[in-house]
Amino acid sequence: MKLAARVSRITPSPTLAMTATAKAMAAQGIDVVDFSSGEPDFDTPDPVKAAAEAAIRAGFTKYTPSSGIDELRQAIIDKLQTELGLRYEKPQILVSCGAKHSLYNLAEALLEAGDEIIIPTPYWVSYADQAFLNDATPVLLPTREDRGYAIDPDELQKLITPRTKAIIVNSPCNPTGATYDKRTLEAIAGIAVKHDLLIISDEIYEKVLYDGAMHISIATLGPEVAERTVIINGVSKAYAMTGWRIGYAAGPKPLLTAMANIQSQSTSNPCSISQKAAVAALKLGGPFTEKMVVEFDRRRKVMVERLNAIPGVSCRMPGGAFYAFPNICGVLGRTGPNGPITSPQELANYLLKEAHVAVVPGEPFGSRQHVRLSYATGMDTITKGLDRIAAAFGKLSA
Repeated sequence: MKLAARVSRITPSPTLAMTATAKAMAAQGIDVVDFSSGEPDFDTPDPVKAAAEAAIRAGFTKYTPSSGIDELRQAIIDKLQTELGLRYEKPQILVSCGAKHSLYNLAEALLEAGDEIIIPTPYWVSYADQAFLNDATPVLLPTREDRGYAIDPDELQKLITPRTKAIIVNSPCNPTGATYDKRTLEAIAGIAVKHDLLIISDEIYEKVLYDGAMHISIATLGPEVAERTVIINGVSKAYAMTGWRIGYAAGPKPLLTAMANIQSQSTSNPCSISQKAAVAALKLGGPFTEKMVVEFDRRRKVMVERLNAIPGVSCRMPGGAFYAFPNICGVLGRTGPNGPITSPQELANYLLKEAHVAVVPGEPFGSRQHVRLSYATGMDTITKGLDRIAAAFGKLSA
């Protein structure tokens, strides 16, 4: 059997693969500290679970409209207007099986052979592969750690060609935790308008911000920007609902209509019960999210402080999301049981085998200098895992 050529251009999600490996080891009785998982460790809020249970009891278990139930689409419209001051109509809203699915629908509707999409690095692992799956070319825009991973407008300008179709903006960013200020977003928006580019604004971590920061959506920078922006969001991160699989897109009607048509011929509707739960999350989940973020903030400070105390490691304090992204250049080149460790992947393998700690190597995020650790886990687990990492690094010889 001959497979499509595009399949050879992608690999399985490395974050999901590492999480699966850690869980498999745990199932064998191995005490693994898992810093790889990109999901809150909190339980889904009780009002959300109650809404799902009520939906089941009411027999709300059939097909729904493929683009999502009206109640949920209206809740999304209300949220975007209340929080961002943006106005959308229901045909501009598409509910999908998670934000990743929303992004995939968008790539399917927008990209084709010869197109280019600009992706700032470091980046979430699926952006580039979704471009490859649609025969497009991801064009990577390097950012600098010492500048907070901010996009340099001049560098962005240099990458634009007649084939450029879109740019991805992910704030807060997975994996760096970086956020973009209004000035940076205005510069990106100005370039997008000038060159007629679509802006893909991945805002899935919008609620997970620290130090009093407020989320700024690039779509709020004026009608000319909003009309060329697709907002991608969902309920997974803010309301501890990763397994419920509800994401959504909001944007220009022609594009959202195309995305809806694609979804109608692929997955059809998202889970009916999950949609009812998502309505409750958007309407009632605010207090839960606030408490969760307070706890994430406490863990964030402990993890970053501990990482910075390890010789050879330096770590910026993330402004959002729930990941630390330490620079491990000072550790690379040291020798372990199987010889020199020369890459984040080799370091991650060493930590998993020797210390039973799962981290995600930086290569899938576009970095050969970092690893990613999630602090969406308990404080005792964080302490134990960082103790193991420090001890494991201490065993490496120069």
